[in-house]
Amino acid sequence: MKILKILGLVLMAGLILPLVVPHDAGAIPAFARRHKMSCTTCHAPFPRLKAFGDEFAGNGFMIPEDENDRDYVGAGDDLLRLNRDFPVAVRFDAFAALKENEAGDLNADLQIPFGLKLLSGGTLARGIGYYFYFYMSEKGEVAGIEDAYVHFNDVGGMPLDLLVGQFQACDPLMKRELRLTYEDYLIYKAKIGLSNNNLAYDRGIIAMYDVAKTGTNLIGMIVNGNGKDVAEGGEFDSDKYKNFFLRVGQDVGEFVSVGYFGYYGDELGFNEELATVDAEENPVPAPVFHNRLLYHGPDLKAGNGTLDFSFQYLLRRDTNPNFEPDAVNVETSGMVGELVISPHQDRSRHYVTLLYNRIDSDLDAFDYETYTAAVTRVVQRNLRMSVEYTYDAELETSRGAVGLVSAF
Repeated sequence: MKILKILGLVLMAGLILPLVVPHDAGAIPAFARRHKMSCTTCHAPFPRLKAFGDEFAGNGFMIPEDENDRDYVGAGDDLLRLNRDFPVAVRFDAFAALKENEAGDLNADLQIPFGLKLLSGGTLARGIGYYFYFYMSEKGEVAGIEDAYVHFNDVGGMPLDLLVGQFQACDPLMKRELRLTYEDYLIYKAKIGLSNNNLAYDRGIIAMYDVAKTGTNLIGMIVNGNGKDVAEGGEFDSDKYKNFFLRVGQDVGEFVSVGYFGYYGDELGFNEELATVDAEENPVPAPVFHNRLLYHGPDLKAGNGTLDFSFQYLLRRDTNPNFEPDAVNVETSGMVGELVISPHQDRSRHYVTLLYNRIDSDLDAFDYETYTAAVTRVVQRNLRMSVEYTYDAELETSRGAVGLVSAF
């Protein structure tokens, strides 16, 4: 009955909210403001990117045929190219969630604001762009900088791009920050045992090479492997290792692309439960152990703008994720599948998203399986509402969420 109650409230919200939300929003995000174009040029709906949006970002946030000298400050120096206006945008997310716990009790939570971020991006020179955002508030905390990088397009006149900075390792697979749902892509952010490694935020370098003749793209990555933790003692990397990522992608016709990737890493860590005291009761820190991890798996994207499907399967193997004296191998598999339905393609006012998450680990505490259905209504191109229902098959509980996402 609790499941039906949550589902009923979500459906009711989906019917009522479009009627009570105002139909005017005056502000537009930074890129649309500068180039005087609709958000639908790049998004369908925002923040989800369509093909032109990917190309725009890949060109260093520049539209070559729309670049005019009047857009830049003339400083009398051919090697200086300053934007006349500093592009800034804000994103504001708010949710109301109704969640069932394992005891069957319902808890209503107003997550307002769920997130508030300040974004900027633009060109530094022809073929060189930058992008960053600062989370002024995420789940009630100042989260700081997440994405922050400089993008070099067509290096040396070749179809080679370099991206240097902080980003999500899963971005070449499925971009978590661009999803339409409150429910996340869990396999990318899961940290197994006490390991500090996942496929979310990290610092490093990405190289991307396209073979236009065959429709093949290669993406390589070198990262620290310990996320975006605060530097300690002046060092951003917590150990001596670097982690490596390689993905080979192939276009199959106009509407399908497939890929396979591998990620190899090493890390040092400790288990605080192994800390002791000596005979004089002085603290003795826990010993440091080594963990080696390997991710690999296929991904698939297929879509024509009306039906767009993304799928990822991952297999992760750790040699000692709990940092114990007697190392134990742990295997974890996971998948995420998403279908976005856009009845009128990028001119749609309503979108339906179906999302499936699954994690199956030798460490049972990390098992996870959810089914999500969400409806998004575009009130204005930079203001959308959503209603969402998620069933947790592992805990046999439900969650409903009503959300507002805006950008200006």
